[in-house]
Amino acid sequence: MNLLDYVLPCLWAFLACVGFGLVFNIQGVGVLICGLGAGLGWLVYLVCVNFLTGDIFSAFVAAMAIGVYSEIMARIRRCPVTGYLQVALLPLVPGAGIYYTMRYCVEGETQLFLSTLLHTFGFAAALSIGAMLTSSVLRALLPKLRLGRE
Repeated sequence: MNLLDYVLPCLWAFLACVGFGLVFNIQGVGVLICGLGAGLGWLVYLVCVNFLTGDIFSAFVAAMAIGVYSEIMARIRRCPVTGYLQVALLPLVPGAGIYYTMRYCVEGETQLFLSTLLHTFGFAAALSIGAMLTSSVLRALLPKLRLGRE
């Protein structure tokens, strides 16, 4: 893959999430922060897919990167983490997997339905566990790090 294969998808993720940031009523620079989080998450996902095996693990790593980024930006700006996290995770949501799962279900393709369903659940679970794990670990560690500085 060349550089444009990484840059352009990250740019589209950035632009899409800036639009969603406006829909979610995120104010000012926060919209750009959400877009940067989406671009970062998509970049991590693309790098992991190309250098590691499996898109589910890549989604997990990307969700962790977005989680760390969102926690840091929320603390810097003194805003809730959920706005940054939800918007930045949007490009990774398995919409195609959901679509094809329902399509195979309606068409009666049981084997394709079940395999696509399990893959989509795995992908979505990787996103949620990655974001939740990162948030939990950072919320447990950050107060202890602050006490060490004072």
